[in-house]
Amino acid sequence: MDFWQGFVLITGVHLLAAMSPGPDFVYVSQQTLSRGRTTGLISSIGIALGLGVHIVYSVLGMAALVASSAWLMTAVKIIGGAYLIYLGIQGIRARARSTVDLNAATAAPQSVSTALWKGILCNVLNPKAPVYFVSLFTVVLSPEMPMWQLAVYGLWMMLLQALWFAAVVFLLSVPRINRRFQAAGHWVDRILGVAMAGLGVKVISTVDV
Repeated sequence: MDFWQGFVLITGVHLLAAMSPGPDFVYVSQQTLSRGRTTGLISSIGIALGLGVHIVYSVLGMAALVASSAWLMTAVKIIGGAYLIYLGIQGIRARARSTVDLNAATAAPQSVSTALWKGILCNVLNPKAPVYFVSLFTVVLSPEMPMWQLAVYGLWMMLLQALWFAAVVFLLSVPRINRRFQAAGHWVDRILGVAMAGLGVKVISTVDV
């Protein structure tokens, strides 16, 4: 497969994967609605960086190892599911707020580093990621590809991820759309929190006892 053929294929596959509802989408939406545009964008960058972790170990062949090892996959599911439940509980505990500022925090203050690390962990601990990447790197990529080509593909996937979630952040930051969400902001947080916790429970429930 030549460079541009692989580039187009990866773009299509990964855009569909990024747009699929999941923990990353729920988390970015919750952060944007509760803490504003800036935190939402920082969370999006964190998620893109977390994606980089998956790309690196996939290139090194670890994705295949995790996907084929029962105990490693079980550990990933338990840790990832527990973290999703933790994030969900934070959303469920959201309180009503009376003011709205699209660029400033409307929930408890959160540092840039905290928002970034939470975004990274949300993506890194997604138990579906190893299976997704081992499939993608098996079908589209190959160990024989030159390192520069793998690096370009990896960086492009990270950029696609960041751009998609940045688009989500800016959509939710449109005043008219944002006001409708913010009218019942704490309920939106709680619903998203329940969804996040539900994803966590679902992940853990798939663990083979």
